[in-house]
Amino acid sequence: MMRFNFVLLLLISATIINAQKIMGFNDANAKTQLDWEKKYDAQLNSKNLDGWMQFLSSHPHHVGSPQDKANAEYMANLFRSWGYQTEIAEYYVLFPTPKVRVVELLGSKPYKAKLEEPALKEDRTSGQKAEQLPSYNAYSADGDVTADLVFVNRGIPADYEELEKMGIDVKGKIVIAKYGGSWRGIKPKVAYEHGAVGCIIYSDPEDDGYGAGDVYPEGAFRPKDGVQRGSVMDMPVAPGDPLTPGIGATKDAKRLDIKDAPTIMKIPVLPISYEDALPLLQSLSGAVVPASWRGGLPITYHVGPGKDKVHLKLQFNWDIKPLYDVIAKLPGSDLPDEWIIRGNHHDGWVNGAEDPLSGMVAELEEARVIGEMVKKGFKLKRTLVFCAWDGEEPALLGSTEWAEDHQEELRKKAVAYINTDGNSRGFIGAAGSHTLEPFFNEIADAVIDPQTGVTIKERRYANAVVNADKTARIKLIGNKNIKLGALGAGSDWSGFLQFLGIASINLGFGGEGNGGQYHSIYDSYDNFIRFMDPGFEYGVALSKTAGRTTMRLANADVLPIDFNSFYKTVNDYVSELKTLLDNTRAETEQENKMIDDKLFDLAKDPKKGFQSPKPKDAVPYLNFSDLENSMIQLKNQAEEFQKSYGNGINLSPEKQKELNEILFKVERSLINEKGLPRRSWYKHQIYAPGFYTGYGVKTLPGIREGIEERHWKEAQDNIQIVSKTIEVYTTQIKEATTIVKPKAF
Repeated sequence: MMRFNFVLLLLISATIINAQKIMGFNDANAKTQLDWEKKYDAQLNSKNLDGWMQFLSSHPHHVGSPQDKANAEYMANLFRSWGYQTEIAEYYVLFPTPKVRVVELLGSKPYKAKLEEPALKEDRTSGQKAEQLPSYNAYSADGDVTADLVFVNRGIPADYEELEKMGIDVKGKIVIAKYGGSWRGIKPKVAYEHGAVGCIIYSDPEDDGYGAGDVYPEGAFRPKDGVQRGSVMDMPVAPGDPLTPGIGATKDAKRLDIKDAPTIMKIPVLPISYEDALPLLQSLSGAVVPASWRGGLPITYHVGPGKDKVHLKLQFNWDIKPLYDVIAKLPGSDLPDEWIIRGNHHDGWVNGAEDPLSGMVAELEEARVIGEMVKKGFKLKRTLVFCAWDGEEPALLGSTEWAEDHQEELRKKAVAYINTDGNSRGFIGAAGSHTLEPFFNEIADAVIDPQTGVTIKERRYANAVVNADKTARIKLIGNKNIKLGALGAGSDWSGFLQFLGIASINLGFGGEGNGGQYHSIYDSYDNFIRFMDPGFEYGVALSKTAGRTTMRLANADVLPIDFNSFYKTVNDYVSELKTLLDNTRAETEQENKMIDDKLFDLAKDPKKGFQSPKPKDAVPYLNFSDLENSMIQLKNQAEEFQKSYGNGINLSPEKQKELNEILFKVERSLINEKGLPRRSWYKHQIYAPGFYTGYGVKTLPGIREGIEERHWKEAQDNIQIVSKTIEVYTTQIKEATTIVKPKAF
């Protein structure tokens, strides 16, 4: 019995010891860190998030507005009161606002679009009309066009292929597209490439209106006159101020002429409500659209054109406006020149409660509690830099200009960037540099979901299993690892990850707070506390998640980098490319055979106007051998490093500093200074937004988009570029391995 008790005691002791282990920390420092994290959790207060959101969303706070500046000054004063060295960094950017907006249907049943979102008594800030930006798409071209109207579904390249088969040409016409399916800026971009002279984008009720649930204010979804504002600047080419590409938009920066700015849209573009869209769509005749194109309006959807034309007229004020980035630093005690950067934007299209303030107030609470803990003895090895970005909504302006302006310093000092944006209740979402995947899984094991009482990792796993199909569910059972998504575009990590090669991660909760308030006047405090995150429970959960991420990166003895995870992910991407090439070849051969066999002509319906497409060029052989060899070398070196990684916590401070500098700069070696084809601003060879998807990521983008767009030489050239990139990356891992690997005697 005594022996059994002794064994049990050993097991309990081992469990306690294991519970104290954190990736990158020795046992003593892990215990200290975890003790402080308990104190951190205990001090987080949802009432602070509530109060700050009420102030910050009390008036519209778009770029250049009085409340935008007032909010920046308000937050700067908060950071200062918590002990941070704080400044407001100003930049001067092109930010167009509308002065003329006209959409009208001419002819037998004329209709002039209202282009107005009415105030609601249930929403106290919705009536601030004098302060609100009208509904519009920023960086649209000026224009005054009258033309036939054609419905193009989501307005992505595949939709135009379908239109071509139907014999529909949009050259010289205005197109109308549904929101969704891609980032909004892709729609006018592709329309212009096909010869359209104007573009109208509307929110179909099937997506976020009455087809999804009760509309606001009864429910959370978009009412008939709600409109999604947003930028249509060609951000897949480059984000940031369109007049100062690659450099900070300081007051005296050299600027392009507006006519020479490559990212400003070439045709007029305007968003409208589904109430305003209905008469336009009703006017269309021609073929009935494919089943997958149909929306939720009570009409038969036709491609068009109709017998009546549409008039679209837009004029903008092309003004330079000031930006106000709040930058708050808490210097590290041991490694002040290694920076952990934490950011969320503060500007909104209107009152912006959910987007972005739900994430911004969570960041403020993180900063407050960490600042208070430092006053009580909490030590930070590395410097924390808390950022509240301005101008994210138009074009990631504030973060991009700051990153471009400080690029040399950031290359030397930035360890990692942690981003959040809008937040609501539900399940943790995480995407980022895949070297951080095991580290983030430890974080997800440490945070408790406020609704269920299990960890946020367990809750996400349960959701994934329940919603998976049978085949996927079998693979998921027992595999609770959270696979980080890859980062494309859509928020403020781009300047850090894709321009400078700084390891980045984006975090947020969602899935149970869906609605139709996005970028409308109804993204308000009143809406948020009813439908998004009542009680700010998931705001606090975000503070716990991002706060731990920030603090552990700041205090790790050895940075929590895992190269095996990176290798496995990139190897999967390489396999996907080979499959993509094989599928492209098979599809091309099949389609060309159908053309040769005249099957398209046999299927042709004169009423629908289907046309036989032109045969496509054959898909050539691409040589992946150099990339495959580079991946084998990466695999072997990653495995060797991870075997010895744990030795790093026992190194001298000098050796740890040498090791950590390699670890945080290794992401830089994934940058190619020449950039990607046709968009040199994007330099990361593993992750980039898609040229025709916008927000959606393209992994190994130089190769993948070469295959997708049938630029075969470009694809082959980029296989060689990525192979060399991986070789340089592997060399960095080898250098790190020599530091941690035990010396042979």
